[in-house]
Amino acid sequence: MSKQLVLFCDFDGTITEKDNIVAIMRRYAPPEREELIEQILTQKVSIQEGVGALFQLLPSELKQEIIDFIVAEATIRPGFAEFVHFCREQGIELLITSGGIDFFVEPILAPYELDVPIYCNGSDFSGPRITITWPHSCDEQCQNRCGMCKTTIIRRYDPEHYYRIVIGDSITDLAGAKIADFVIARSLLEQKSEELGLPYRPFSTFHDVIAILQELKHQQEVLST
Repeated sequence: MSKQLVLFCDFDGTITEKDNIVAIMRRYAPPEREELIEQILTQKVSIQEGVGALFQLLPSELKQEIIDFIVAEATIRPGFAEFVHFCREQGIELLITSGGIDFFVEPILAPYELDVPIYCNGSDFSGPRITITWPHSCDEQCQNRCGMCKTTIIRRYDPEHYYRIVIGDSITDLAGAKIADFVIARSLLEQKSEELGLPYRPFSTFHDVIAILQELKHQQEVLST
């Protein structure tokens, strides 16, 4: 019997064409943001530490202005609506696994009326500066201080029964890609997947993702006959 496909799809830079945290910081944060962004991308600080520090640079009173800005700024990658429909039609389990923050992830995705789990970081605007909360932090098998730990979510799906596919673009997807069965990658994740010899295919749009999934499903059907 073939394994069930389950997809762990990143948000920033994957569903959206650009990284929304970076866009917010470059619009609203002081210049010290650049060093923090660089430290996150080069893994000199953990994602949890770096992202938490970035948002501490921003006053909580900017909440609605930031939401309005990023909802207007964000561009959804072509084919996303068709991809969601394809997964629903084919019975493929889809999870949004995002290192982004609830206060912008949810309104950007709202028009798509998704009926799939959305895992992301939380936010607290009760203090003078924005505080990020971590409702999906690392389990005992991960010491990376991921913030929203993608490997923790992936490990909930038994590889004996599931064919686990990570769709992503950046350093925040790399740990998950290393334990997945297959990777659909772009940008830095594509480069890292190539360097590490991970099983992967590159994509530019979600139309590419659909084509890759159709091919993988066909291969599974052939193997199971």
